[in-house]
Amino acid sequence: MEYVDLAYDYPVLGAFWTIMWIFLWVMWFMLLFRVIADVIRDHDLSGWAKAGWLLFVIVVPFLGVLVYVIARGQGMGRREFRAAQKQQEAVEAYIRETAAGGADPAEQLARLSDLKTRGDITEEEFQRAKERILR
Repeated sequence: MEYVDLAYDYPVLGAFWTIMWIFLWVMWFMLLFRVIADVIRDHDLSGWAKAGWLLFVIVVPFLGVLVYVIARGQGMGRREFRAAQKQQEAVEAYIRETAAGGADPAEQLARLSDLKTRGDITEEEFQRAKERILR
């Protein structure tokens, strides 16, 4: 039986470099996809400009991403910030609407009355829903 000491076959420095290269590749792909998403999301660019940037980034990725970040990097941050703000406003509006129960009680009662008039709900269901709205 042959004893193999793996510590000498794969030194700590080798493990460090391997982890560093994996980290750099992950960071590279994150940056690449972020640039592609920014190109697609930017409303200021025309369709031809978007196609040009995408072609540049896909054909010559390292140079394309570097040039894009240099040329449009500041705008990238602003667009990301605006998108986050819009998303936050949408979440807050949804929370307000949900907490308020949707429409105001008068509108809910009017819709409920219409449902009862059309025969979609019974008198008992109408009374239960009405009590729930008025609480």
